[in-house]
Amino acid sequence: MSKCVDPVVGAILAGWRYDISGLAPEMSVDYEQHFAECERCRQRRKLHRTIDIGLIALASVSAFIFLLAFVVIYHFDPHYAIYLEIAALFGFLASALIWIAVAVATPAPMMMADAAKIAALHIHDRLPEQIRDKIPEQLKAKLI
Repeated sequence: MSKCVDPVVGAILAGWRYDISGLAPEMSVDYEQHFAECERCRQRRKLHRTIDIGLIALASVSAFIFLLAFVVIYHFDPHYAIYLEIAALFGFLASALIWIAVAVATPAPMMMADAAKIAALHIHDRLPEQIRDKIPEQLKAKLI
């Protein structure tokens, strides 16, 4: 991998896990320019967001599996069902807490919301004019 074009800015960004989403727009200009110029930091930010989204997806799947296990145990009612039900509920609770912790500690949800907003804007631009005119102004303002 190539070297960072500005090691000082790269070290600052690495300390923040390449997350500048919480900065004011006027403060993030230099960091955005650094991302535009530095291939290494762009790749590192992409890696970090991939890990964040992967953790959220893994916690979601885990929570679903534990919930499914609880339903199956409840339905078949084996001999020591209460212990299995409690274990399944604790697994679900742990998965849900991990999901919340990852969602709060990382910018992945904001990144996914921004991606959805960009996709909605592209769809809006492709709509026929007569349909675009029927969209309320409040909704148009949220897209821009």
